[in-house]
Amino acid sequence: MNWYRIRTAFDGLKRLATLPKEDKQACIDAYKFFQRMQAGEKTETADETRAVAAYYKVLNNMLSVFDLEKLYIPPMLDEKQGLYGNQLLCEKDLMREMDLRDPANSHLLDMGCGRGRISHHFATMTGGQVSGYNIDPNQIENAIDWARECKMSDRLHFKVGDHHAPLEYEDATFDGCFSFQAVWPFFKKEELEDHAREMYRVLRPGSRYACSEYLLTPFFDWDNEEHASLHRLFLPTLAATQSMYPADVCAALETAGFEILLSAPSRSEAWPLCEQKRDLILMGRRFIRALERVRIAPPWVEESLDLLQKGGEAWTRAERAKIADLNWRIVALKH
Repeated sequence: MNWYRIRTAFDGLKRLATLPKEDKQACIDAYKFFQRMQAGEKTETADETRAVAAYYKVLNNMLSVFDLEKLYIPPMLDEKQGLYGNQLLCEKDLMREMDLRDPANSHLLDMGCGRGRISHHFATMTGGQVSGYNIDPNQIENAIDWARECKMSDRLHFKVGDHHAPLEYEDATFDGCFSFQAVWPFFKKEELEDHAREMYRVLRPGSRYACSEYLLTPFFDWDNEEHASLHRLFLPTLAATQSMYPADVCAALETAGFEILLSAPSRSEAWPLCEQKRDLILMGRRFIRALERVRIAPPWVEESLDLLQKGGEAWTRAERAKIADLNWRIVALKH
């Protein structure tokens, strides 16, 4: 545990303590909204987007306390490394898949950039620029502050944006774009093509889109009650609204004009790291219960952690059964 992690955890606790009561309740309501979706309730995209923003406004601070500031679980590529070390390895692998012609003069797009820590790593690896957008203003504020603290505001550019709206960038702006568990879990099947066309539009010819994204595997069967039951439990924990197959995403990308160079499962499973975080959350829940008894922590914190833990356990079962993959890899080329 280094000083940065200690400071990040402390800042997360401070932000949680000072969030308005209505924001905290909106987070719980959003999780219950996701649960109703999985129970079959018909919902509109606009309502789903609002729920995602409300959930992430609290979740990003809560998970930063548990060393999940980047808000994604990578594959376990090196057993000697923890979550953060494996995130760096996953990001380096994806960078290689982008096959940049001139990294130092490149400008990349980070889709669903969160707090901008992945953007920072990519800018550090390339020496170039990275732009990122996210639905949550709270995370974008944090990303801008981080870029300023790192003295990289001239190379890291962040703004609030919605996947479902046209991207606020000019045609052929970027030399590549990427995403980590941040794009495809938020689109209905009929919406995939519109976003794929926007990605195609903002990329320069010869550029690639590469991702490490949550997708169902071809083994997932909606008619299998065990599969469907696990899905109902784990999807709200991912703060996701939809589940797509790789074939759905690849078909949309091809319709937009991309050539699919790769569509393959994760290089390794993520569930061992998920279980590490589950154990850390269990320890955190004991601490939170102690704070509740002396009325320092409100009950909603324990309720949120309980929901995350149950969903996380369902995810482990699903990934071990190979019916879902947190880090399915797709690489697509714009000629």
